[in-house]
Amino acid sequence: MSARLLLIDDDKRLTDMLGDYLRRNGYEVDAAASLAAGRERLRQGGYDALLLDLMLPDGDGLDLTRELRNDARLRRLPLLMLTARGEPMDRIVGLELGADDYLPKPFEPRELLARVKALLRRAAPESGSDDVLVFGRLEIDLGARQARLDGRPCELTSHQFELLVVLARSAGRVLTRDQIMDALKGHPLDAFDRSIDVHISRIRALIEDDPKNPRRVLTVRGSGYVFARKQDED
Repeated sequence: MSARLLLIDDDKRLTDMLGDYLRRNGYEVDAAASLAAGRERLRQGGYDALLLDLMLPDGDGLDLTRELRNDARLRRLPLLMLTARGEPMDRIVGLELGADDYLPKPFEPRELLARVKALLRRAAPESGSDDVLVFGRLEIDLGARQARLDGRPCELTSHQFELLVVLARSAGRVLTRDQIMDALKGHPLDAFDRSIDVHISRIRALIEDDPKNPRRVLTVRGSGYVFARKQDED
């Protein structure tokens, strides 16, 4: 079955072109030209990923991002931001709110296609995997694609869960940003940005809730990150 995408953007020429291109590559695509129309489409359900412009005639795409990540039904929907804004802070805020990736305009349709494929690949359940990685209070359920702290689900996006798995599977070993990007199953490596740092900050906020305990994900200055094993888990 073809993946179903929702594209929310008020640029009709762009949405027509992207819709045709994505359909030729095997996807079902619906388009909405405003936040209101996009919300109505999302209420109807059935989408596998959302492509969301930030600047829309009736509001800001960041507001919709915030709404989705607070909605139990839609918080795990893979979300790719499309932005013409030049300020890196806008991208960082979007990632902090729960977007999985961003693509600055103008972009090539082939790059969008690559990003969509990567989003969907990361969101797909791991075939035949029912393993659970356990680190003290933290459980990482590979089959369910869910992290739990003391049995309570951590509301990670698909991309953040995949990033956590990459770190946890190399527990105790420092991974550079390039190594992390290489392990993220097709995430484009075109331009260095702070997206990994933003996602890791979000992961930390969800899995490190006890100020008395040391951080689980440590920054190694000038090198990268390491997922730390506590002594009682070795």
